[in-house]
Order: sequence, then structure tokens, then C-alpha cells
Amino acid sequence: MPPTIEPLTVEAPPAPAKKRRGNLLIVDDEEGPRQSLRVIFKDEYNLLMAADGATAIELAQKNDIDVAVLDIRMAGMSGIEALEALKRVNPSIEAVMITAFETTDTIRQALRLRACDYINKPFDIATIRAAVSQAMQRRTLESEIHNSAEKVQELLTELQNQRIEEQIAKTRGDIYASIIHDINGPLTVISGFVQVLNLRLSRSARVEHEELEFLKDRLKIISRQVTNCIEISRRYLGFLRRQADEAGGAVTNINELLRDLEQLMRVHPSVMENEFHVAPLAEDIAVKINGTDLIQILLNLSVNAFQCSPLPHWVRISGEVIHAPLDLAQFKDGPLYRVMNIERMDNRPPLLKFTVRDNGPGIPSELLPKIFQPYFTTKGPRQGTGLGLNIVQRLIREGNGSLHVAVKPGEGTTFIIFLPGTNLH
Repeated sequence: MPPTIEPLTVEAPPAPAKKRRGNLLIVDDEEGPRQSLRVIFKDEYNLLMAADGATAIELAQKNDIDVAVLDIRMAGMSGIEALEALKRVNPSIEAVMITAFETTDTIRQALRLRACDYINKPFDIATIRAAVSQAMQRRTLESEIHNSAEKVQELLTELQNQRIEEQIAKTRGDIYASIIHDINGPLTVISGFVQVLNLRLSRSARVEHEELEFLKDRLKIISRQVTNCIEISRRYLGFLRRQADEAGGAVTNINELLRDLEQLMRVHPSVMENEFHVAPLAEDIAVKINGTDLIQILLNLSVNAFQCSPLPHWVRISGEVIHAPLDLAQFKDGPLYRVMNIERMDNRPPLLKFTVRDNGPGIPSELLPKIFQPYFTTKGPRQGTGLGLNIVQRLIREGNGSLHVAVKPGEGTTFIIFLPGTNLH
């Protein structure tokens, strides 16, 4: 029995997408020409008819008009005046002007309003069809260009945000690497003392009084180092879990954080021959921002200050508690002063004011408005990404704070941060 041959099935190609019918507005105060244009274009476009300029404007406000065909000579509002009003409603509307009374002045006015074509009455069908078709094509092309530009801008913004998030993650990684380094110190001490104790105990059949005191002393040291490890890990695990964001409360003790920052900067390559000093707050207080974010803010500002000049200089960080709301009206942008996020900051006391000051050359006034833009940098290609200050601005905004920059040319730059705080319980 011969094998059965299945019939070959050929899938039909997908039907092409239905072409959108353009919206054509016809504006003429004479019934005859208006109806003639209706007959010519009724099968090609969605038609909207207007006998005067006011009606045309009302239709444009309620509908997305692609092309308008306007008679220049109309009672009341002229075609030129109607076109000018239509462009105010939607600047993308294309226009074809028709008239039986051509003048140089009307041509000039139509061109000024970017009319696509200018046709004299009486016109033939082929001429008006070609003019409207060209205007429709121009409208479609401009719309596609606009949509493409928006998509490109969205993509660029997405890539920029991704780059910034990667930089934030990298800095956090550096901070947590430092945490491991901080814990490694106490662990090394613990390990050394445990080895000494094991050695002493293995050599002694009995623990005499003097030996017992030695062991007790070493055990106290080990206990202190274990406590240090626990405190370091507990504090930074709190930062990592972002307790400030989740619970809405303050978990970051400022003086502890400033001590951690000092440890981080002590070994940072940017310090080199420069001087770095951190002054603790006179009173213990907490801040309503994730601890790692605040370290990252102060770290970025400190590194940026050290890199402002190759000559030796100092960077100083200090803080104070403000127990009254700020007078926000006094903070205004100027040639040597910039204010960021003042309109969105949480101005309820207590407030934490941090000052990061250097005695470098200062920021030139023409560069000051640009320093928070992503990727803006005056450093060499291998010295930075240009994201540091943009990250600082973002983190402060997320923390409901405000950032201020004051410059004294030749004397240095001061960054001032205001953040909402809370008393420690």
C-alpha cells in the first residue's frame, strides 16, 4: 500500500497593518468649494468641515488634526489668522492654503506659519490631491521623528539610571569590603590570643594564681574584641537591610557613622599627603537616612574635595544639630551658591547639618551649574566617572534632605547637607 502523503500546508502571510486614515480639516466660508473638497477627499481621509475660523479652532481642540486646508479670504477671521490660532492649539498641524486673491503679503505670512503649500483658485483635482498628500506625508514623517526622538531619550535615560545604579552598587561594595577589613582586625587579635592561651594551657599541668590572672586578662581582651565584631556587623547589617527606609525610623547613630567614615578615609588613596579631619557632634543624635547612603554621600564629597587639586590641602567634616525649622526663603541660587531639593526637603526639627569643606581652588562660577549633571567631570578619563555628585544629589533627595554648595574662588568649596534627624532613645 503506497505511503500516505500529507497535503502541504502553507500558512498565509500576516495581513498588513491597516493604514491609519489621516484627519483632514477643511475651512472655507463658501459652501460650494467646501463641498467640492468633501467629494474629492471623503474616501481618503476622515473629514472635519468648518465654515469659519472659530469653528475650525473648536474642532482642532477636540480632534487630532493632521492637515488643514484653509481659504485665505474668509469673512470675520481670515485663513492666515485661523492658521495662526490652529498652530497655537497644535504646532504640528500641516496646512495647505488656497485663495483666489494671491498677494506677496499673504504668501509671506503663510510661509512664516510654515504652510506646506499655497494653491490658487481655481485649482484642478490632481493639484489639490498632491498638495494634501504631501502635507499628510510631512505630518507622518514629523510624527515618526518625534516618536523616535522620545524613544531614544527614554533609552538614554534608562541607560543613565542603570549606570548610576551600578556606580552606587560599586561604592556600597567598597564600603562592605571595608567592613570585612574592620572585622578582620578584631578577629586577628582574637585568633592570636586564643593561640597564646592554648599554648600556655598545654604547658601547664595546673593553673596557678599568676597563670589564672594572665588567662583572665586575655579572656577580657578577647571578649572586648568579640563585642567589637558583633557591634560592627550589627550596625552594617542594619544599613544593608535599609531599616531606615522600611521602618520609617532613624537607625543611624551619627557619631558612630562619622568614626566609620574616618576609618574608611584613613586608607583611601585620595588622601595621600593631604589632611583629613572629622569632628564628632556635640550631642548624640540619629538621622532619618540609610547609614550606607549617608556614608556614601560623605565619602563621595570627601573624595571629590581631595581630587580638586594636586597640591596638598585639607578636607574637614563637621556637623551640628538644628532645633528649629530653616528659613527656606534665604536660600537662593547665585553665581557662587547653588541649592538642590530645597522645595522637597523635610524641614521639621531636629535637623542635621553636615559641612564638608576644603581649602582647594574652588569651583569656577561657569562650571557650578553643571557639577550635578550625570557624567560631567573636569578630571582625566581615568580619574572618575562624573557620577559622584549626581549620586550625592540623588541619595540626599531620597533621604528628604537638601544640598547646598558655596564657593570662594581661590579659597575653597563648602558642601552643606541638611537631613531630617531624630533623638536617640
